[in-house]
Amino acid sequence: MDTATWARRILALVVDWFAATLVVILVLGGVDQWAGDRAAGTYVLGVFVLESAVFTALSGGSFGQLATRLRVVRVVDDRLDPRPVPPHLALLRQVLIALVIPPLVYRPDGRGLHDLAARSAVVTLDTYRALVGKAPASRE
Repeated sequence: MDTATWARRILALVVDWFAATLVVILVLGGVDQWAGDRAAGTYVLGVFVLESAVFTALSGGSFGQLATRLRVVRVVDDRLDPRPVPPHLALLRQVLIALVIPPLVYRPDGRGLHDLAARSAVVTLDTYRALVGKAPASRE
């Protein structure tokens, strides 16, 4: 099973976190209110979890994953399935990512505990396209 590189996944996480931070800054009314609000970090975490879970369930990846050409796919009987992860499993996956430790404990194929729990895997866009029959798989 060919999964995405850790560098690409971390870049997607940074993009998602930055986007969540911008949303919270806009909702709170600017940087001054965000910087002065002790709960701002909790708000960012909540927006991150909800945004990435909703995007993953609806479009196959969080905003950051889509921007970095990654997709989250189902794993059925140890085979990649291009359909998006169901909403309840997408939310479970993101909550486990927010706990930090599950993504750091992973199998040789690159799937962390969060992916095992959600029966998912993160793949490159080329691998995803090959799964849906739109292009041959290649290493990025």
